Parts: sequence; C-alpha cells; structure tokens
Amino acid sequence: MSKKFSKKDTQDEMMELENQEDASLDFTDTGFSRDKKYKNLPLVVIAGRPNVGKSTLFNRLLHRRRAITDPTPGVTRDPIQETAFINGYPVNLMDTGGFKLDRDIGSMEAVMDELVVEQSLKALEKADVILLLLDAGLITGEDEEFITLLRPFWKKVIATVNKTEGGRLEEEAWNYMRFGFDSLLLISAEHGDRISELKDQLISRLDFSAVEEDEGGEPVRIAIMGKPNTGKSTLANRLTHTEASIVCDYAGTTRDVVEGSFQYKGRNFQVLDTAGIRRKAKVKENVEYYSVNRAIKTLDRAEVVFLMIDAQEGLSDQDKKIAALAHDKGRGVIFVLNKWDTQEQGRTALKKAEENIRIMFGHMNYAPVIAISALEGKGMQELLNMALEMQAQLHRKIDTGSLNMALKDWVSAYPPPASRTAHFKMRYMVQTSSNPVSFLIFASRPEVVSDSYLAYIKNKIRSDLGFDKIPVLLELKASRKKWEDREKD
Repeated sequence: MSKKFSKKDTQDEMMELENQEDASLDFTDTGFSRDKKYKNLPLVVIAGRPNVGKSTLFNRLLHRRRAITDPTPGVTRDPIQETAFINGYPVNLMDTGGFKLDRDIGSMEAVMDELVVEQSLKALEKADVILLLLDAGLITGEDEEFITLLRPFWKKVIATVNKTEGGRLEEEAWNYMRFGFDSLLLISAEHGDRISELKDQLISRLDFSAVEEDEGGEPVRIAIMGKPNTGKSTLANRLTHTEASIVCDYAGTTRDVVEGSFQYKGRNFQVLDTAGIRRKAKVKENVEYYSVNRAIKTLDRAEVVFLMIDAQEGLSDQDKKIAALAHDKGRGVIFVLNKWDTQEQGRTALKKAEENIRIMFGHMNYAPVIAISALEGKGMQELLNMALEMQAQLHRKIDTGSLNMALKDWVSAYPPPASRTAHFKMRYMVQTSSNPVSFLIFASRPEVVSDSYLAYIKNKIRSDLGFDKIPVLLELKASRKKWEDREKD
C-alpha cells in the first residue's frame, strides 16, 4: 500500500482501510469470487523464528485478527490455516510456530518447542510458497539455523524483512543478503509498508490452474471444546486424518483455534479445535486468557459442539459452564466421553456414566452422550452420524400454519390455569430463526405464564416437531390478536 500510517492508527483501522482497497479489486479479472468456496488452493506458509511478526503478517493478509499476537515468544504453536484473498486470488494461508533453538533441556516447554518445530518443518514440505519472515534487527543463530534448513526448499522461498517501517533499520536488514537470497523485500506487517509489493510477488509465484469451486455445500461446523487434556486435539487429528494439532500431555498445548476439514457421507465438515478452558482463577497468563476467549467465541461460528469429557476423570463444574454457554447460544451439544477404552466395557457401565451426566446437566436431557476413543478411532461413525442429524435439526424450519395447528392441539391437551389471576391465552406462534432454533409465542398475559408451562411447550416442540436433540429458544410477547385475525389484516 502507498499510504503511510502514523503511530496513532490502530492495527484494526489499518486492516479496515486495506480491506476496502482489496474489496475494490475487480474479481472478474481473476475469475474468483469471495462468495464461493474453493478447493485445491495453493499453500502459502509464513515461517521464521519467534517474535518476528509472523502472526501480525498473517492477520494483515487475512484482513482480520485471526491469530493471537503477543510479545511473548512462542505464542503460536499449532499451524493456523485460513483462506485468504490476495489481489483477488484465493490462497490457503498458514501461520506457523517459531523456530526456537534456545531451550531449557528437560523441561516440558522444551518438549513443546520440539513439537512446534516438527510441525513447522512438515508445513514447509507441503508449501507452494514459503514466506520467510526475518527481523530487521540483529541476525541470530536461530535465523542462521532456520535458513540452513530451508535450503532444500530454496526455490519456494520469498525472503522478507519485517519491522522496517519508515526506513527503520534498512541498512542492517540488507545484511541478510549474505545468505544468498536473490532478493529481499523490506516490509512492516504492523504498519502496512510495502505489503502491496509482497502480495504481487506472492501471486506471481503461485499456480491457480488446479483450483476448483467446491460444490460440497456449506460445511457442518463442529467446535471441539472442554477442559485441558481431554483429547480434543487427538480427536481433531483423527477426524481430519492429519497432525495439524499438536498432541501433548502438557496443559495449554493448544492456544489458538486450529481449523481442519474433511468429508463424510458426501458432506463437508469443518473442525474447530479449541484451547482447553480452565477456571478463571487458574488463568494467569495473558496468552491463555486470549486463548480461552477465542475458544468461547468459537461458539459463534459453530453449529455442533463436541464437549469432551475425560472418562478417567469424570465430570467437573467447568464442564457445566461450557455446556451452559453452548446451550444459551442454541448450539447442538454432544457429550463425548473420551478414553472409553480405558474404562470397564459394557452397557451397564455406559448407562451409569450417562446417568451421571444427566444428573449434572438436568436441563440438557436432549443432548446425546457418545463414548469414544479418539486415540484408537472408536465411535467415530456414531459421533459423525449424530452430528449430521443435529445439524439437520438446527436448520429445520416449520411453517406458521403447521406451528399453530400444533399449538392448538398442545393447549387443548394441557389447558392453561382456569383461575382469574393466572389465566392466559396462547394466541399464536412463529419460528423466528433456525440455527439457533427459536420461537416466539404471542400470549394475552405473558407475565403470568409459568416456567413449567413454557417447559411443557418446549418439550412438545422437541417431541412433535423434530427438534429432540437440540436446544430450543422460546420467547413470549403480549398480543390481543389471534393468528387468524392477523392473517386477515
């Protein structure tokens, strides 16, 4: 971009301006559209040592804050992938964890660093273009070691030096030429300097001939949620047939939302592997705070939640809070009893475990309970079949005429109280939305309608109208007109 930003400009404002510029592109020249889904996209991997600004650049190219950015080294662990439109072309953009040499040998953090590096190297092998991000400051041993590892992929590398806003440290940045790069591009991911040139270089290096429109329809969006160490990442990897999520016994391994996709019975699925949610009292680091917030916000994007419960540890109050969040947003919830292979087998054991869940989640008796072993791949078919059934219910719509015929039958079968103080009339009902499924009932005196009568109506909606496995939101509103009278107006 040619526009220079002052320090008072926020990153969000800069991204919004850049997004407006990108949106003004004539997509007819590229043959692609933002409104469509594509497959076989070229893969662009952003790589480098920690704290060079990889996640900031990822967010910049994506035009939104997707990756967590923080001064703490090593914030990004799992590779994060998103479809980004660059100069009107769709690409698969990946942010990777930083290549880290300095490690406290023998510590759990050192084990994590090794796993992060392993994931990053796997991403380099798959990449069509590697966007190597370097820091304009001092060249470190980690830079030298990582550049050496890149030699087999040299033809795929675009060398980019970050944090050179306003000509800052440009002389020092050119020292990277001694590593044999054909060219260097000096940019500022935070301020947007020379990002347009970077985009041009990226597109010129990519082949879009294999890209096709994905006609598999909108995906079934699944969020895998739960406490730390319940097997969320193991399940995500099992479903997507990848190792996109790092699996480790270290609590807090997953920090950002890791996305993956797969197909089952001809349907597209999108999996959102989230960070483990602990009690607020135990969340002390800024990074974990952001991770938990991202996990909770994932509920806005998901349709069905796989609430992971460790069969070895049983239920906790935190499980109850996560379930309540999903229920309040109208998301389908499946209680997934993971590590069931470690428990006593048989119907009696499973029935007892299910009873314990029903006792703790009494208001969610509609939610299915499925026992699996993510590690061994057991129970996957039953889990996905249930997800498909729940997604169909979330998108079901009932016409107003059928709704009010049903409402009339329900009221006749169980009339409202006859006393003058508690009497009310159910005038008519409409479905106000699907996914989440919500209904609005117009009543003569909504303020006197009891919770028990509302529960009765909700249960009839579930049992008679095909919403037996999902939450139903129900609202009351005052009205003196009958449904038939409104139809005449």
